Amino acid sequence: MKLFVLNSGSSSLKYTLFDISDGIREIVSGLVERIGEQESTATLLHKAGKESVTAQIADHHGAQELVLRQLRGHGYLKAFSDLAGCAHRVVHGGTKFSEPILIDQQVLEVIEALIPLAPLHNPANLEGIRTLMNLSPNTPQIALFDTAFHHQMPEVACRYPLPEEIFTRLNIRRYGFHGLSHHYLRDEAAKLLGKRPEQCNLITLHLGNGASAAAIRAGKSIDTSMGFTPLEGLVMGTRPGDLDAGILLYLMEEKGMSAEIVDQLLNHESGLKGLCDTNDMREILAQKARGDRQAELAFEMFCYRIKKYIGAYIAILGGVDAVVFAGGIGEHSATVREAVCSGLEHLGLVLDRTKNRRFSHGAKMVHHPDSRVAIVVAQTNEAMQMARESAEILKELKMMNT
Repeated sequence: MKLFVLNSGSSSLKYTLFDISDGIREIVSGLVERIGEQESTATLLHKAGKESVTAQIADHHGAQELVLRQLRGHGYLKAFSDLAGCAHRVVHGGTKFSEPILIDQQVLEVIEALIPLAPLHNPANLEGIRTLMNLSPNTPQIALFDTAFHHQMPEVACRYPLPEEIFTRLNIRRYGFHGLSHHYLRDEAAKLLGKRPEQCNLITLHLGNGASAAAIRAGKSIDTSMGFTPLEGLVMGTRPGDLDAGILLYLMEEKGMSAEIVDQLLNHESGLKGLCDTNDMREILAQKARGDRQAELAFEMFCYRIKKYIGAYIAILGGVDAVVFAGGIGEHSATVREAVCSGLEHLGLVLDRTKNRRFSHGAKMVHHPDSRVAIVVAQTNEAMQMARESAEILKELKMMNT
């Protein structure tokens, strides 16, 4: 039994092929970039190494066909119809979806209706789903939602202090994102701690170009930094995180900025990039080392906001077993981890600087023996989380059909 896990973007397609016959084992993964441009690149990552193909790929249908040719060429898959199922990441599930679900026409219509809540993501997710449904109409397709893990946040956390009808009629509430990552990190941290997930109170930090924090009590997300959209919360690569809404009113009413210009500002020109003209933390650290004040400020603001959220989440959790760093920055930047943990000793977090700097990959504890709270560095794996959840659905489906 093979499972195809897909993360479809507007001009990209990221995938992993799993064997789910006995447990869950990754077979091969790949990435198609610059779909719709003159030169697209399809990269296959497998045991034999890295293989890249450059071609003009007009759309997601062409991308999927190229992927199949690559997989077939190495004997990984003969046809999409041979798959036990396909799993699709969908960014926004709104209030409708709190669990993975088999995709039918009704599910497609609801995902489409949610496009206004995730205009940059849900259309691309739908494109990937529809493409595979056309290529292999009899293969079970499963949707997994980035908002699902946070779906049961208590009302005190998920509501904004706005009039009742805004919440009930318009569904303006905090949804949270990166749920697949936070779910995976919960399980990885629990393993390291030698506990079951429901025995753990955790703060998980997904730190990349998009960044978010989650407060997890007894295995369940009770609060998270992203809100109605992925704009809220931590300082990110090109997004500002927490921002006074009055700034937007001022820019639109007093300075004449259109909604389109403000959207561009908030999603693509703010955050680290707005502060120092780059959203690459590696470059920021290099500029900071050369004495660049703007890079230093960007770094400090990034870490300061994370530190604020850790303090707030310790307060609402009442006790924390571990703080988990993950994502491109969280996993790879010892400097960021050290800056974030510095000064939190009174809250029980004591970093072992030697362990922190020697960390390379996988999942590992990097706290000092005197630390009351474990400090974990982990490599998040959203595809693996999708495979785990999808495998359960496919097993149930197989049992129903036998």
